[in-house]
Amino acid sequence: MPAGLPSPPVPPGRALSEGDRRRRAPRAAAPAALSALAAALLLAGCGHGPGAETFTRDMLMDPEACATCHPDHVKEWSSSMHAYAADDPVFVAMNARGQRETKGALGTFCLDCHAPLAVRAGAATGGVLSASTPQKLRGVTCYFCHSVDKVKGTHDDPLELARDGVLRGGFTAPVPNGAHASSYASLLDRDRPESASLCGSCHDIVSPAGGHIERTFAEWQGTVFSHGSTALPCGQCHMAGRDGHAAQVPGAAGATPLRRVHEHTFPGVDVALTSFPAAAAQKAQIQAALDTTLQGEICVKGQSSLGNATLQIVLDNVGAGHSWPSGATQDRRAWVEVIAYAKGQILYQSGAVPDGASVTAMADPDLWLIRDCMFDAHGKQAAMFWSAASVESNLLPGPTTIVPTDPAFYLTHVVRTFPRPTSIPPSLATFPDRVTMRVRLVPVGLDVLDDLIQSGDLDPAVKSKMPAFTLEGTRLEWTPASVTLKYLEGGIPVACVSAGLSTGASSAHPAPEHSLCKP
Repeated sequence: MPAGLPSPPVPPGRALSEGDRRRRAPRAAAPAALSALAAALLLAGCGHGPGAETFTRDMLMDPEACATCHPDHVKEWSSSMHAYAADDPVFVAMNARGQRETKGALGTFCLDCHAPLAVRAGAATGGVLSASTPQKLRGVTCYFCHSVDKVKGTHDDPLELARDGVLRGGFTAPVPNGAHASSYASLLDRDRPESASLCGSCHDIVSPAGGHIERTFAEWQGTVFSHGSTALPCGQCHMAGRDGHAAQVPGAAGATPLRRVHEHTFPGVDVALTSFPAAAAQKAQIQAALDTTLQGEICVKGQSSLGNATLQIVLDNVGAGHSWPSGATQDRRAWVEVIAYAKGQILYQSGAVPDGASVTAMADPDLWLIRDCMFDAHGKQAAMFWSAASVESNLLPGPTTIVPTDPAFYLTHVVRTFPRPTSIPPSLATFPDRVTMRVRLVPVGLDVLDDLIQSGDLDPAVKSKMPAFTLEGTRLEWTPASVTLKYLEGGIPVACVSAGLSTGASSAHPAPEHSLCKP
C-alpha cells in the first residue's frame, strides 16, 4: 500500500476546485515520510512509557496524527470504504438527491454514519459536506471508532462518544505512552460478541419512512455466529488479524509485546469508484471474501432417453455470517447465470448478462435476481431509500446451526428450477450434455446509477468503474461424467454436481419469490 495518506477522492471528469486543492495539499506533501507536523508530534508524543498526554482532542481527531505511531493501521484504513465513506460519488449523489427531493427533511440521516464526526462537530450544513469541510471530519475515522463509549440502540448510529481523551481498543493491557491515554473496551475487541453492536449500529439502517433497508446486524443476530462457541463477531471476518506491534515507533519493538493486531481494510462488497489508495488491493480482498461465501450445485432432472429435462440450481450460504448479499441490498444486483448446451450449441440460458449491461433491463422471465425491493407508504415500489416504508426480500439466509443432522441446517440451501414451471415451455426439449452456472454481483446496480445520472446527481463516468464480481464458489460445470450424486425424485432421475458438499435439490428450500417487486 502507498506510504502516504489518501487524498480526498474527486469524481472522474471534474477538475479540482480551489477547496479541493487546499484539502489535498497536506496529504500529498509526505508520501514517503511523515509531514513536518506529524514528525513533530512523533518526537513529542510517541515515546513509550508513562507521561503526560501530548496530543489534544483536536489532534487525535486527525488520522494523520494517528499515523505518527500507527502507520500500518492508517495506511490500511486509508484504502478502506470507511475512509472513503463521505467522498464516494454514489453516496454524494444519493445524499444530494435525497436532500433535494425531501426539501432538506433528510437532514443528517446519511452523514450520521458516513461522516459522524462532521455531524457531531456541526460541520454538516443542510445535511451535506462542503469542499471546505476538513478531511479529518470526513468518513469513519480512527478517532470516531476508538472513542465509542456506549451503544445506545441497534441502528442509525446510536453511538455515544467519550470526551475524556482516552482512546479505546481491544488490548487488555495497553502500553502507557506519551501520545494519549488508552484503555481496553470490549466494544473494540473483535473476539467479543458485543463488539458487533458497535459495527452493527451503522450497518443496520431504518429509513426515515420506517423501512428496515439494511439489516446486516439483525441478520447476524439470527445466525449461529452470534452466540456460544461458534460466535464470530464482525471483526473476525472483516478485520483479519496478524501478529505485530500496535505502535511502530523508535524502540517500540523492544518496548511493546507482540500482539494479534487487527487489519483495518474492512473488505465487504462496495469498492472505490474514484482514484483511491490501493484500489486494486481493495478489489482483490473483496473478491477473495466473496469467493468463499456461497457454494453452488447443479442438478439435472429427467431422463436422457426421453429428451427433456429441467435444471435445479442450489445455492448455499456457507461463508457469510449474515444473509447474502447484505447491506444496501435494495441497490445491489446479484443474480444466477445458468447455461445449458447440447453438442456445443446453447439450448437454454438465464441470467447471461453482457458486460456493461444492466441485469434489470434483460427480458428474462426465469431470472433469479437476489435483492431487496422497497415500497413507500402507499405500497408503490420506491427507487430511493428515503421513501422506503417497507421492504420485501429474497436474500439467502445465514446459517442457524452447523449440525448436519439438524433440519435447520438445510435452511441455507435454496433451490430454483430452470425453466420455471410457469415458463413456456416449462422444460428443455433436448437433454443437455453440459450445464454451467455462476453467481454474479454488482455492488450498486447499473440501473441505480443510470437513475442518478438521469437526475443530474452523478457523473456518467462513474458507471464504467462499477465492477461485476463472479463468485468462484459458484462457478460450476455439469456433465454426465462429472456427476457426484444421483437419486430419484418422484420416480424421475436427478443427477447433481457440487462445488462442495453435494446434498441435491431434494433437501433444499424453494427460493422465495418477489410478489410485488418489478425488476
